[in-house]
Amino acid sequence: MITDRILLEVCVDTPAGLAAAIAGGADRIELCAALALQGLTPAPGLMAIAAQAPIPVYPMIRPRNGDFCYDAGDLDAMRRDIDAVRAYGLAGVVIGANRPDGQLDLDALELLVAHSQGLGMTLHRSFDLVPEQSVALEAAVALGFERILTSGGALTAEAGAAAIAALVEQAADRIAILAGAGVRPGNIADLVRRTGVREVHGSFGGPVHGADPDTRLGRMGFVPPTLRDTEQASVADAVRILRAL
Repeated sequence: MITDRILLEVCVDTPAGLAAAIAGGADRIELCAALALQGLTPAPGLMAIAAQAPIPVYPMIRPRNGDFCYDAGDLDAMRRDIDAVRAYGLAGVVIGANRPDGQLDLDALELLVAHSQGLGMTLHRSFDLVPEQSVALEAAVALGFERILTSGGALTAEAGAAAIAALVEQAADRIAILAGAGVRPGNIADLVRRTGVREVHGSFGGPVHGADPDTRLGRMGFVPPTLRDTEQASVADAVRILRAL
């Protein structure tokens, strides 16, 4: 959906992160587990909490770590997770699937899209693995996705800004391009100016108390020395910058 103002989507994986993103002024939430693994399907408890959010929430539907090449068992789990999203009354889902050669797996995506009818749909960064993004964009439009989350195929959206700008031009308001990967308050304005995107995505995280590696908790591997979670102040800074553009 194309809007007059630039939208900020914040990805979160904890109840505290969800609260911080909402309080900071986020327009939409991508709800995940394990952001350190680039996001997995969130647990039912987090979905239930997110159902109370005053803004749209789109859970990630990714049943495991690793690639986006899914077999029948993976797809069965993903369909059941989509059912859970619908049961909790959340706004949409974030999905994607690739073939081993990096192309979008259109068979898998058609199945997932059909199962997601009535929900909003974002195509996630599986899109950044395709050999030809211009071809994949047309496939995403034909499948009925609302938006594509992308770094332009680069490690960060900043590095992929030229490719993102080309996608925005090709999309021509038929589908939203959501720029993400390495987005921070310090680069968000320049990214928007260079790409022309109207939606931006990031975690806007900061360090939280973890565990000293020399403690038993750290030695047992339960908590890494450095933990990160969404910071309300960082989200608010990004919102303030976007509103001024």
